[in-house]
Amino acid sequence: MNRTYELMFIVRPDMVDEDLDKLIANLESTVTSAAGTVKNVDRMGKRRLAYTVRKFREGVYILMTIEGTGTVIHELERRLRVTEQVIKFLTVRIDEEQKRLEKIKKLRDAKKKVSAQPAPVVEEAPAVEPPAAETPATA
Repeated sequence: MNRTYELMFIVRPDMVDEDLDKLIANLESTVTSAAGTVKNVDRMGKRRLAYTVRKFREGVYILMTIEGTGTVIHELERRLRVTEQVIKFLTVRIDEEQKRLEKIKKLRDAKKKVSAQPAPVVEEAPAVEPPAAETPATA
């Protein structure tokens, strides 16, 4: 069963762009060879880390959105563990969250459609004033 995952990993800040391209291409080929697909690769750039990791205060963040089975993710995580340039990584399954958000969006759209319809206009008859009391004319 194919599921959707987000894989965030941080590489050393002194890594050359060509080496980073090779690492990403290697990970993408690993995913495709294991019958998975890479939906998106987002290079978030160099950022400061919240705490020191392996004597580094900064790192280059990369976010990959992957669709595949658990064995694909297991193999990717194994490769990231043995890759020296990778400081940290985290994999999160996001397909359940996407289903929940789509359901909420459908409910909101249904409510918008109901509230967007104009309310029926009720025409009120003008109020009739009671006749003024006639005063007798004095001659």
